[in-house]
Amino acid sequence: MAELGEDADQLHQEDVPIKRDDDDGDDDVGGGDEDPAENPVQMVKTEAGGDGDTKPPTERHVSIQSRLEGLETLVDLNGAGRKACPLCPEEKFKACYSHKLRRHLQNLHWKVYVEFEGQRMCICHLPCRQLKPSLSGDQVSARHVAHYHCVVCSVTIARKTDMISHLKRHVNKGETEASYTASSNTLPEETVPSGQTYEIMKELGTNVQLLPNHSTPQKSDTYFNRKMKTNRQLVFCSLAVLAAERNPLECLDAFGATGIMGLQWAKHLRNAVRVTITDISEVCIKMIKENCQLNHIRVDGGSRGPWGPDSDEQAPIAAVEVTKMDANVILHLRPFDYIHLDPFGATVNYLDAAFRNVRNLGIVSVTSTDTGSLYAKSPNVTLRHYSCHIVRTEYYKELAARMVLAAVARAAARCNKGVEALLAVALEHFVLVVVRVLRGPTQADESAGRLRRLIHCQWCEERVFLKPGSMVDDQLYSQLPCPCHDSMPGKTAVELGPLWSGPLFNTGFLRRMLCAAVQHSMDDIQPLVKMLICESECTTLKSLVHGACAFTNQVECGVVIKTLQRSDESTADQCAKRKSAEDCGNAVKKLKTEASLEHPSFYYSIHRHSIRGMNMPKLNKFLQYLTDAGFRVSRTHFDPTGVRTDATLEQFKSVLTKYSVPTYANATVTPSSLSSQETA
Repeated sequence: MAELGEDADQLHQEDVPIKRDDDDGDDDVGGGDEDPAENPVQMVKTEAGGDGDTKPPTERHVSIQSRLEGLETLVDLNGAGRKACPLCPEEKFKACYSHKLRRHLQNLHWKVYVEFEGQRMCICHLPCRQLKPSLSGDQVSARHVAHYHCVVCSVTIARKTDMISHLKRHVNKGETEASYTASSNTLPEETVPSGQTYEIMKELGTNVQLLPNHSTPQKSDTYFNRKMKTNRQLVFCSLAVLAAERNPLECLDAFGATGIMGLQWAKHLRNAVRVTITDISEVCIKMIKENCQLNHIRVDGGSRGPWGPDSDEQAPIAAVEVTKMDANVILHLRPFDYIHLDPFGATVNYLDAAFRNVRNLGIVSVTSTDTGSLYAKSPNVTLRHYSCHIVRTEYYKELAARMVLAAVARAAARCNKGVEALLAVALEHFVLVVVRVLRGPTQADESAGRLRRLIHCQWCEERVFLKPGSMVDDQLYSQLPCPCHDSMPGKTAVELGPLWSGPLFNTGFLRRMLCAAVQHSMDDIQPLVKMLICESECTTLKSLVHGACAFTNQVECGVVIKTLQRSDESTADQCAKRKSAEDCGNAVKKLKTEASLEHPSFYYSIHRHSIRGMNMPKLNKFLQYLTDAGFRVSRTHFDPTGVRTDATLEQFKSVLTKYSVPTYANATVTPSSLSSQETA
């Protein structure tokens, strides 16, 4: 290996001096006679040749510049004659005149860069990378590979994507300072002892501090995802609806991280909630307490005393309890009215503990981010976590929501509790499920009875839940309305599940969530909640009123709870309404919810079932055509091209075919083309 190192030095001593440490501690630079100050290329350390004892360079490489003018100052472009490129060897780019060299620097080096902390790492073609020995052990000459010099550790990396990944690893480790003497005069606003910088982020009037590696859950305890803003707002609205029913509420954010969700609850709902934020990481607990001070919120050490202002000069606006405890432990120790579970990945490991002590008519919200198992990318993981067999379908997002609801219902039934689905949303990379808890073995049996298997046709993607019963049915294909089994040889359908077969939404609860979103100025989720209301009732025409509201009574989940209505109604009938509401509540407890009032299960994609060679109508017009045909119809948030309807797939296709026009005037649709489209 010593001979290889000597050969490498002989090959590179004319171009680049390589800095390394000898055994006796002296530095041997290049060929020994060359002055580094005369060579524009500074000393670098490579990934292959650098060892752990090598001292970091004190000056940056010439390929790292903050402006284009800095790159052009490496060579005198105003002088006469031919000039060589400072970042290319002579054999790659010969000396040329100034105008051509300027275009070369701009197009080849400056435009192909990697930016980090205001510094641009331009591509370098100099022989900076040490040659690797061949299989025979001899060092052979080879062409020099273009590479980048890292602004932090000065290593050389060939690929641009690899350099970006390399810089991300530096950020995750908190190494954001360059190894050379930085010339920047800007200082971070606030530093921590480890050298990391805080970033202040504001969401819904709540300020939180974020570390540079907050977006990488594998490297950071204080994980924060900006894309989950919709999820946090939906959870907040569901809690606001429960707080309007009864207060004060005992609320738990079981996975605090930065604590932003619990701080939003306490800051906006004030005395209506008693928030507890827990996390198992000591770093997260420290960060949550600092964020509480940033938002003028008192940290309760665990005492359940009065919630009034303390003796400080600036009275806190609210109070939260911050505990360092595992989520399963605190869920077994204390009862709560509202529980939110948002771990990194699957939530199935915490469902049993969540339903252990949750109070009657309380709410449990579950956010699952394990999209690999939920969206049928890893069927074996799906079977382990959710005990379900699924395949990839056109309605895979709703399939994931029903699968999570099935896991929640099973966990509640093991604790003699039933659930009523209030909200099920699948957006981007998460699935949010909100359920109301109903105590009692009768409610548990009803919830468990909604878990059924689904039969799915793999040819036309028609689907239907199997009828309940314990007897073996030899004619499972007869339950499918499609004729694929009769016209196709062999088995044409698969059995999926078990899945939640009940409704996914509660219209009354969603209406009150919309009022809460309007009250707290959450403009981002109002269109989504409106779509969910229309989807829950399977209609396209909805008149939503956001005026002043008063409280009345409405039956949900077999009990009488408060809802919101318009304030222009007379208040003189409150006594009569109270008496009629009690009679209504007793009657509803004995009656089952009619199936016709529930929204249809699943949806069809208009693009998936379009006819080849035909121009299908616009989606809104097609919804009107289905309504005129006598079907219930609405759009769905699961798929922008999906249509939720109680029509069968054959009826859906017949209406689509009727109002589709040929692409060309002389084109006609034949039955053979329709059959070929169905089998495609």
